[in-house]
Amino acid sequence: MLKGIDFPTDDNVLVGIETAEDAGVYKLTESLALVQTADFITPVVDDPYVYGQIAVANALSDVYAMGAKPVTAINLVMFASCKVPEDFLKKILEGGASKLREAGVSLVGGHTVDDLETKYGLAVTGVVHPEKVVRNCEARVGDFLVYTKLLGIGVLTTAIKADMASDEEIKMVSDVMATLNKEACEVMVGVGVNACTDVTGFGFLGHLFEMVKFSGVGAEIYADKLEFLPGAYEYASMGLLPAATYENIDYVGDSVVFEDVDETVKSLLYDPQTSGGLLISVPEEKVEKLVDEMKKKGVKWCSVVGRITDGSKIVVRKS
Repeated sequence: MLKGIDFPTDDNVLVGIETAEDAGVYKLTESLALVQTADFITPVVDDPYVYGQIAVANALSDVYAMGAKPVTAINLVMFASCKVPEDFLKKILEGGASKLREAGVSLVGGHTVDDLETKYGLAVTGVVHPEKVVRNCEARVGDFLVYTKLLGIGVLTTAIKADMASDEEIKMVSDVMATLNKEACEVMVGVGVNACTDVTGFGFLGHLFEMVKFSGVGAEIYADKLEFLPGAYEYASMGLLPAATYENIDYVGDSVVFEDVDETVKSLLYDPQTSGGLLISVPEEKVEKLVDEMKKKGVKWCSVVGRITDGSKIVVRKS
């Protein structure tokens, strides 16, 4: 659809749309660049306050993935004015505001649209030094791959919609989605890494596919090192998968090879994530420090899940 459209740009655009990056970067001065993104989602949990928190964490994640600091945000709200109760909408915005406050981001405005389905998110502006942008396309052979959250979010939110998830499972997946990638980003920037992306709608393998494709490398993933949400494996084994799972399988195509990995784990690696973690490509000599510093900062789900290889394929092994 986008083919043939001449999009405007100039020499100060450091990161545009060419490599499926998480956000755009525009250079203002020799020491300052803007990082810009927008994201909004439909409700993934029933609690409007928690939904607001998750939507904000999800939107801010794109800026964190670029190694940047989000500073301002604009609310993007879509709702059916004749159907959505005013107190429900207020709770969404209160939840969002609480997460912005936690992130140290100022809300400077908003825009609302009358829509049939509720949607909430943000347009976000961040700042970064032009020479310190972390991109998704600079992974190098020999790097280790580190991931910072539990997988299986899409399966759990599907279980919530089907009224199958337990209270404990709902709380756990809500906590994971509402967790900011702020601390993970700060550690990543402090240690120094080669590449990063946040794992969201295209699933773990979809976003890894973009990283290796645009970096000109391959990867190997150790399935036993990946951590999944409680209940995710059981629901996935029942076939309770989001529709986007199958779109992600088509998107990655034959770029992934599985070795001794069961079908349920395969499906979970394509599971679309809402407000997932950071997938980081870090030099071997820095990986231990990165993981140690993250755990000190409270990034409790951080784990080494694979390596960058030469070639162009992603090989997923059991261990």
